[in-house]
Amino acid sequence: MPDSTRPKSVLPATQVHMEGFAQVREARRSELVEDYVELIADLIADGREARQVDIASRLGVAQPTVAKALKRLVKEGWAIQRPYRGVFLTPAGEQLARDVRVRHQTVERFLLALGVDADSARRDAEGIEHHVSEATLAAFEAFLAKAAPHV
Repeated sequence: MPDSTRPKSVLPATQVHMEGFAQVREARRSELVEDYVELIADLIADGREARQVDIASRLGVAQPTVAKALKRLVKEGWAIQRPYRGVFLTPAGEQLARDVRVRHQTVERFLLALGVDADSARRDAEGIEHHVSEATLAAFEAFLAKAAPHV
């Protein structure tokens, strides 16, 4: 096909494409850690210990899966495990849990402001919170401040 009749490419520039995929890969790597620290913080805030059995039940996974993930959290400095006790967050883990919760709440409020029903907004925010960039999150917050301060 001659160049003049070839349709213009819909692909973004190579660097832009690469950066987008890199951002998604990084979000996937951190998603598991973020889900676990957020849940551990929630269980502790609810007045309970964060036990493997409770974490497994809430995440809908097997206890060996939780055990493996907790080893990772401990190794990376997000959590502490004590024999015959539950799991506790380090100060870094507590901060990460707060940051994730704020992102989740911002995304959920934004979806609600768009008219998404509450159940869908809650579930969708659970996935989006891990992938939203700081710039997009700031835009969500600015939108909410102007258009929907009550949400």
